[in-house]
Amino acid sequence: MTKTAERRPVATAAVHPDPAPPPAGDRRRRRLADQARAYGFLLGGLVCFALFSWYPAIRAVVIAFQKYTPGSDPQWAGTANFTRVLHDPEFAAAWRNTLTFTLLALLVGFAVPFVLALVLNELRHAKAFFRVVVYLPVMIPPVVSALLWKWFYDPGAGLANETLRFLHLPTSNWSNGTDTALVSLVVVATWANLGGTVLIYLAALQSIPGELYEAAELDGANLLQRIRHVTVPQTRFVILMLILLQIIATMQVFTEPFVITGGGPENATVTVLYLIYKYAFLYNDFGGACALSVMLLVLLGAFSAVYLRLTRTEGDTA
Repeated sequence: MTKTAERRPVATAAVHPDPAPPPAGDRRRRRLADQARAYGFLLGGLVCFALFSWYPAIRAVVIAFQKYTPGSDPQWAGTANFTRVLHDPEFAAAWRNTLTFTLLALLVGFAVPFVLALVLNELRHAKAFFRVVVYLPVMIPPVVSALLWKWFYDPGAGLANETLRFLHLPTSNWSNGTDTALVSLVVVATWANLGGTVLIYLAALQSIPGELYEAAELDGANLLQRIRHVTVPQTRFVILMLILLQIIATMQVFTEPFVITGGGPENATVTVLYLIYKYAFLYNDFGGACALSVMLLVLLGAFSAVYLRLTRTEGDTA
């Protein structure tokens, strides 16, 4: 006699239907609320830029075409400010000193940080310590740094000449000599801005894959060949951008001439930005100061546009 198995109901999991999507109107309102919240966070930054960057720049362009002195109503002057500035004997000296300073600072300020970054990248011990040491000058306020170098360059009891006397070497006038003043300021500017540039180069070097160096070593490449064929191509974009930023920064040098030399001796260190300061706060001629500012703005803007265009073209063809 066979037993028939009892059929039992199979337990099945309860199936819940998918929740209905929110209506299109709700989705639109949420999206608008998210966008409004994001623009609200950006509003503070936009207001600061408008008040402290864009408005002063636009106002300077307007004043460049006006006869303007504090306490009096501005009068339209056309291009008279530009004509007067161009005929100023200090105009040519200021541009010559600025371009010379930029060239020297570019040569020294590019080579020294890059070499230091290569050395730090090869260190196996105390990397953090030497990074802090290299970055220390950036932590010092620029005016304090310039005052320290002014004492260092003092031709009488300055540390530089005292060291040379101790070594029985000839002393120098440093920042007080017409032939050495500008070079002395280049050393100060390079030292003060060294740390940030070194760390940027160091970050770029550490992003290079190690396999590229291993392949170059297997091919018999020496140190200089590895730098030329691996390091430089891999950090090319960073190098080009830092060169552009350095040119823009050095063309606007002001703190070192103002604090250390006062534009002297014999206008050997008068720069364009220092001449702008003299027009505005010594000559009380804000129209001439703004005219010089517009000239510097146009030059740097044109250079930046051409530079970026050339580097982009080279990158596309590479």
